[in-house]
Amino acid sequence: MPRTGAGGQADAVDRLLMLASQRAFAKLTQPDGFWDSTVARINLPVLFARPGSGAEKLLKSNLFRESLQHKLNNFAEGGARAAAPLVYQSVRALKVTDGSAVLRGGNTAATTLLRTTMASSLVNAMIPELTRLMQEEKDPVVSSAVAALKGVTITDAAHALALDADNAIWYEIGAEEAAIRKDPASTNDPALTAALQAVPAS
Repeated sequence: MPRTGAGGQADAVDRLLMLASQRAFAKLTQPDGFWDSTVARINLPVLFARPGSGAEKLLKSNLFRESLQHKLNNFAEGGARAAAPLVYQSVRALKVTDGSAVLRGGNTAATTLLRTTMASSLVNAMIPELTRLMQEEKDPVVSSAVAALKGVTITDAAHALALDADNAIWYEIGAEEAAIRKDPASTNDPALTAALQAVPAS
């Protein structure tokens, strides 16, 4: 149901966030969605790359390093699938007290508002799913890397990946928000288009 408020601005923020989120997750949950993204590709989590981690010998191989990074990006797709419903639910429940300020706040103002509201909830939602996927698949590259880390479990690795995937998801949503703001008419949403076109150019 559309929100009430001056000019339906709060409703426009809802529409903007929902569309940006849907577009972002549509990309990220495709095969190689994170890997192919210009903003969401995940580097090796610090857990693997930090000095003294025990994985230095393995990571000296560029082939192994890239294979590990690519595989972790692929696992992140499953994390994004677990995160998407939570984001959509949060958009619907979001309390926008000043829609005008959000619309005038810059290319990623709505994404920033939603991320602040959700805090670490995406990380917490992704950890169990990433743990399950990594345990079930038993990928030899990931398994070798985790085994090289003394005292580190698959759950620890899933937690590290979830932290980076969280950032990546928000980067992608922000990029989609910025793209929508740049070309509102491409949304085919008259109400959203009118609200964004009414925002003064910066």
